Amino acid sequence: MITTWQDRTREHPRLADAALALLLFAAAVPGIALKTAGVTTPGPWWPGITLAAVACAALLWRRTLPRAVTMVTISCATGQAALGFVLTVLLLGPLMAALYSLAVRTDRRTTRIFLLLAVLPVVDTALIAGPEQESIVLKTIGPIAWLVLPVALGSVTRLRRAYTEAVQARAEYAERTREEEARHRVAEERMRIARELHDVVAHHLALANAQAGTVAHLLRTHPDQAEKMVNELTGTTSAALREMKAVVGLLRQEDDPQAPLQPAPGLDQVTDLAASFASAGLTVTVAVQGSPRPVAPGVDVTGYRIVQEALTNVTKHAATHSAHVTLAYSDDLLSITITDDGQGTSRPGAESGYGVIGMRERAIAVGGRLTAGARPAGGFEVAADLPLPAPPKKEDLTA
Repeated sequence: MITTWQDRTREHPRLADAALALLLFAAAVPGIALKTAGVTTPGPWWPGITLAAVACAALLWRRTLPRAVTMVTISCATGQAALGFVLTVLLLGPLMAALYSLAVRTDRRTTRIFLLLAVLPVVDTALIAGPEQESIVLKTIGPIAWLVLPVALGSVTRLRRAYTEAVQARAEYAERTREEEARHRVAEERMRIARELHDVVAHHLALANAQAGTVAHLLRTHPDQAEKMVNELTGTTSAALREMKAVVGLLRQEDDPQAPLQPAPGLDQVTDLAASFASAGLTVTVAVQGSPRPVAPGVDVTGYRIVQEALTNVTKHAATHSAHVTLAYSDDLLSITITDDGQGTSRPGAESGYGVIGMRERAIAVGGRLTAGARPAGGFEVAADLPLPAPPKKEDLTA
């Protein structure tokens, strides 16, 4: 029921103000009659009724003009005190409503100033012109208490609304932050999948293109070797399809039974990766320095993809038949170096192509760094430093 009345009040504020004004005016009528209590020569009652009607009518603008309405009700209450009426809650009702509206809609400083402007003239006038038979306590303590009460209630209401708005604002900000974080993670995942697809497609298409060119060259002169190359071409395309299925399968739903189950490629497959380039006419040697040890999954995939992309670029651009891959393990870094003795800086966009950009983004994503450029002795070099977990201490091994 309370919620229904509050909703109706918000929907029809002017009707609510009019109803409040009528109720306060109806309460002021018996308040005027209290003037004659204990007074031998009562004065006319109509001036008090008129002032009450003006004060109640001013409440119709209490939402839009709270300061002006408060001044009008202060003047009417002061006039009633000057006429000798007893300032009970019945006569002070319009002023109390105005002070409450003022406290709700303005700041603390303004509320205090208007409270003083209300208390001082009303109480002083009641002391001077009030009925002589009325005690000083009723002339001072009563009006002050009735005027302070709506100010306190209005201030509490204003603070509660401000607190509610602050809580709602924090909740909305938190919701926006969660949505932005979710969108950011989705974008990162899309970029990761795009890089995976780029690496898979570029690698296998480069091998397939080299193998197809070799088949065309050997088809007439060495048909037996051409047949062998065709079989290797079939293996290359099958591997490409499997890896693409594994990457795109990440987009499937969790309950999809066709989701890929094989693990992502890692550094332990670099030797097999290097051997796959032999069919494209590229001989790749792999050297390991230091003591190999387990790495983080992200670093494992990143290192493999960097080697794959770098060797694919060698196949497409370097015009060479050899490349060298070095995996160097230190205390906190895995250094991966891919070098060749090809055309070096004569490659178009060698240091700023999309392949190099993709490798650099992969390295940065796992906390590493990557450089690529021509070697002083000729050829091209891709060097990546990827972070490694700290090796176990001796006391940990002996524990």
